[in-house]
Amino acid sequence: MASDVGLIDGEAGKMGSLEKKHNVDIELKLVSYDSCITLYGTSQADAVCITNIDILGPAASRKSVAILPTSTSNGADACIVAGIDSVDALVGKKTHGLEKSVSQFCFDRCLEKLGKSPKEFPFTNMDPEQAAQAFQLKKDSIESIMVWNPFVMQTLVTRPESKVLFDSSSIPEEIIDMVVVGADSLKKPGGKDFAAAIVETFYAMNQRMNDPATMDKTLVGIGEKFAKLQLDDMKKVVTQTRFYGNPEEAKQLFSSDKFKSETMPIVSQFCERYGLTSKPTSVSYGTGEGMIDFDTSFLK
Repeated sequence: MASDVGLIDGEAGKMGSLEKKHNVDIELKLVSYDSCITLYGTSQADAVCITNIDILGPAASRKSVAILPTSTSNGADACIVAGIDSVDALVGKKTHGLEKSVSQFCFDRCLEKLGKSPKEFPFTNMDPEQAAQAFQLKKDSIESIMVWNPFVMQTLVTRPESKVLFDSSSIPEEIIDMVVVGADSLKKPGGKDFAAAIVETFYAMNQRMNDPATMDKTLVGIGEKFAKLQLDDMKKVVTQTRFYGNPEEAKQLFSSDKFKSETMPIVSQFCERYGLTSKPTSVSYGTGEGMIDFDTSFLK
């Protein structure tokens, strides 16, 4: 959407207004989430939009810097069921979703919040889009899925008898969407200008989403790229994904005691338990010492 309004052109060799301001040429690639993780982890991308959970895997082999928290899941990740009336009724039944990812993290954490042991609830690996489609079409006897938006909203609309059993609103500010840049890319000529341009672009788009004159058009434009969602659906989506719309909110998150002493240790334990990282997790906050460094300096 930033490319549609001329902030970033997105094509190699062409520059939008903020690229010109920071003198950096940014190439945008819209690919599936799994592909994003792979491309970044193999150094085929300088930066990636990713969660604080899913970054720990690639960061084990590529030192990374989180420059910008963009939003937090507030119901956008959900366990959807059909023919299952309660969490207790889900015991022993398979839930399909992307394992060893933010989906399984949310699944486990929500169950723990409910006083349940995740070990009693089998989690079966399946691409989230395929899981949602199979569930919507009542295929393969799938009774439970763990997916994120837009699959959550699409599923509830397509299969009216389904319902949300639990969602990420019960684990506030544990799932954080972020922009992460490779430490190697930041060291390249223009690397810090690249990071600054991304940060400024994000806040410029937030202004468009919050300005009554541009809000609806911006949400519709994002919806078309997101999953062909209409305005009313997008207005709901942006309540289930709460944006950190200004630098002060972003800095407060990355600097908070809760994020440092509770959230990230929980995330690290999850990643180590499921073998998402090839070595023990090391996290730092602005020092550059950890394999993932949460650096607020670019927000200034």
